[in-house]
Amino acid sequence: MPSERPTSSEKADQRLIQGPLGLEVLRFGTPIALGMGLQTLFNLVDAYVIGRLEPSVAGPALGAIGICDQLTALGTIVSYGLTVATTALLSRRHGAGDRQGVEQVAWQSLFIVLGLSIVFGVAGLLGAGTLVHDVIGAKGKVATLGTSYLRVMMGGSFSIYLLLHLTSVARALGSSKTPVALLIGANVLNLVLAVLMVYGPGNAPAVFAWGPPLARALGIPRLELLGAAWATLIARLVTLGPAVWLLVARFGLFRWSARPAPDRAMLRRIAELGWPSSTQLVVRISAMLLVHSLVARTFTTETDQSATTALGIVFRLETMAFFVGLGWGSAAQTFVGVNLGANNPGRAKRAGYFAATYNAVMMGLLALFYLRHGAELVGWFDHEPGVVRTALTYFRWVGLSYLGLGIGIVLGAAMQGAGATRRVLILDTSVVLLIQLPASLLVTLQPGARFESLCVVVACTYVAFALVHAASYRRGKFLETVVR
Repeated sequence: MPSERPTSSEKADQRLIQGPLGLEVLRFGTPIALGMGLQTLFNLVDAYVIGRLEPSVAGPALGAIGICDQLTALGTIVSYGLTVATTALLSRRHGAGDRQGVEQVAWQSLFIVLGLSIVFGVAGLLGAGTLVHDVIGAKGKVATLGTSYLRVMMGGSFSIYLLLHLTSVARALGSSKTPVALLIGANVLNLVLAVLMVYGPGNAPAVFAWGPPLARALGIPRLELLGAAWATLIARLVTLGPAVWLLVARFGLFRWSARPAPDRAMLRRIAELGWPSSTQLVVRISAMLLVHSLVARTFTTETDQSATTALGIVFRLETMAFFVGLGWGSAAQTFVGVNLGANNPGRAKRAGYFAATYNAVMMGLLALFYLRHGAELVGWFDHEPGVVRTALTYFRWVGLSYLGLGIGIVLGAAMQGAGATRRVLILDTSVVLLIQLPASLLVTLQPGARFESLCVVVACTYVAFALVHAASYRRGKFLETVVR
């Protein structure tokens, strides 16, 4: 009797475990990395929409979204840390052929992400003003606009938590292209909605001239920065439907009739494995918030907030480097987890090196692009000379250190894929607490503080991330971690 032909999912599994490693990592990781980068690119276009408003609104609004991006990222990162734990558990069980284990982890991880969504949503609705005014120290119109924007973004944060979680589950099971297509589609929809809701029936740049007539016909008012927040939330909600359908139709997960009751033991296992990843990523975002706070307190005034605006722009551009790194890191996690599940630790470790190398190439190209075209990029959002000058200073000192940032992210993710989440947390926390925090305070609290000195500290921190993760990864102790 002839054997059944393997399904597309089974073919993908075979490539992960047996295919030419360098080629398979490249094939699997490239669409994820590009998709994550393109997602940020659409967010930059969203910032461009805001930047075309009246100057009295555009400058403060850009500064506000720069701050709020980092604040909303805290919750997203905590949720993503639990997702990292989930993908480690899923890929290991998937590699071992444990179908029942895959279904159990998928359902229990969904319960815990939903619970986290409620916590951060309530915190955003009730505490947005405190976060923007008191924690960050934002001033003037930046603080006023940021509070309203943050309330919508954090209140609806469940949408991004679920979207990233569900697409990551699909990647852990061997699907790389469809989840990326969903994320890109969400951001295309976000752009269309942003044009309609930011400008409404009012004035808009020529390139978006189609927006006001359509907004007028649909009765959509001009919401400016707040419109960008609502556009993002709606786009994510719309995309959740196809994401759920993918997992139900292709992988047979999340069938309502098969839903289990919450399993305390499994919930605790996911939390135990995930909290170090969540905390580690929070440490990284907190380090960026530290820079934002020091810049707001040291280099701005009530009437001159150009430094905050510049940092809001460059951090949005830098987020592309961060997300591309997360894309290659996701690929590394999948290869490490699946190959460890298939009892092939040597192949698992080499996959991390391949992913880090590919990411380093992309980081180098991105850094060179920013260095060469930084003035045009920043001017695309804000032409004010002080903003452009400050942003270019940042790129000049920090740009090439993106290679270190990327290597650290990918090798850390590879170790997390083996379940060594606490090791990565210790490494990142050590760099931030022993290098970035004291050095940042030293250069900003002294008389005559210079923005360039703070940039040097950021660059040294990114290089340190690469060095400590590479040293730890080379030792290979993380392969001794058992994920069950």
